[in-house]
Amino acid sequence: MINISLFREDPEHCRARVLKKSPDFNFDELLELDAKVREFRIQVDDLRKQRKDLAAAGSKGVTDEQREQAREVGKKIKDIESELADVEASFKNLALCCPNIPEDDVPEGNKESNKSLKEFGDKPEFGFKVKNHLELNEKLGWLDFESAANMSGGQFVVYRGDGLKMIYALVRLMLRNNAKCGFEPVGMPQLVCEQALFNSGNLPKFRGDFYEVPSDGLCVIPTAEVPLTNVYANKILDGEKLPIRMTAWTQCFRREAGGYGSAERGLIRIHQFDKVELYSLVDPEKSFEELDVMVSCAEQLLKDLGLHYRISLLAAQDCSFASAKTFDIEVWLPGQDKYYEVSSCSNCTDFQARRAAVRFRKSSKEKPKLVHTLNASSLAIPRLMVALIETFQNDDGTVTLPDVLQREMDALW
Repeated sequence: MINISLFREDPEHCRARVLKKSPDFNFDELLELDAKVREFRIQVDDLRKQRKDLAAAGSKGVTDEQREQAREVGKKIKDIESELADVEASFKNLALCCPNIPEDDVPEGNKESNKSLKEFGDKPEFGFKVKNHLELNEKLGWLDFESAANMSGGQFVVYRGDGLKMIYALVRLMLRNNAKCGFEPVGMPQLVCEQALFNSGNLPKFRGDFYEVPSDGLCVIPTAEVPLTNVYANKILDGEKLPIRMTAWTQCFRREAGGYGSAERGLIRIHQFDKVELYSLVDPEKSFEELDVMVSCAEQLLKDLGLHYRISLLAAQDCSFASAKTFDIEVWLPGQDKYYEVSSCSNCTDFQARRAAVRFRKSSKEKPKLVHTLNASSLAIPRLMVALIETFQNDDGTVTLPDVLQREMDALW
């Protein structure tokens, strides 16, 4: 949630930054509702003062006129408080749908305005016709989409043999890598209450994008970012212990509403997938330094695996709802002849912390301040698997995986 005092102090500057990210957001209505809320609160305060004054005057004996005045004032307070509650609810709902404001150095526009910053390695070259991961799977037999479709519908997969081994091996490599970067491995619930999704910024705007279990009042997480945001909800942290860094491996569940073309078949876009997440809570003065730490940590495994990738600074409209600045790590998929995002590294500034009431102070004498929160995928495993299968394919349809990964797989079973 954005800082309300920010748009009160400089509404035009704030409007420009919000609309840079979300051109359709009704910022004028937000300002109007805020003004109404403040106006009604002033009226209520004035009426309460009148009622208090009448009560004080009546200590020496209440006249019929004073009694009637008190009744009228009480009725007005009740009526205005009812209107105030309605306006406050409308204001809160709209404010919760207002995106985080992008940083000034974030480019304007949408995907076409994303700025490529650097590349690692070279695109692989092949002396034969390149196959995509679905064609290669005909021989490998690692991915069973037919069985998954029979039991769960489209965009699900059953992993078999070395396909499953690869998932566990990649998770082990990621968690080990992340721990070396100072991120504490934590195990997260994959069912959360709605408040947890409000705190992370998924509600109310994105209801319908994730699965719900209404009979239990719970929702299935679309990403580990959701429960990680809530580990320290409603707490005041010791500033000397910041940054707090966590990494979690979870299943993620997304509806992925809408149709996708043949380029996004197979593992490119599925409803249920494994992902390792990075999450940091930091002093606001150091949050952009932490963003660089996250990017370096997330990209290290790609370097270890010898995959070609690039890092891009996302334009404002391509950033997530909660993000003020995002770097995407995009890996090259030879079978798709295209880059695909495997990690979004985002600084959410105080947007989530304000919703979740996560604060810190360095001494008992200081007033608590909101932390900044950051998150990154490290990494989204299905697309990483696609990159590995397609990059290290052989002419005969087999795949020779990198030694660092193959050794980890051999150690499993």
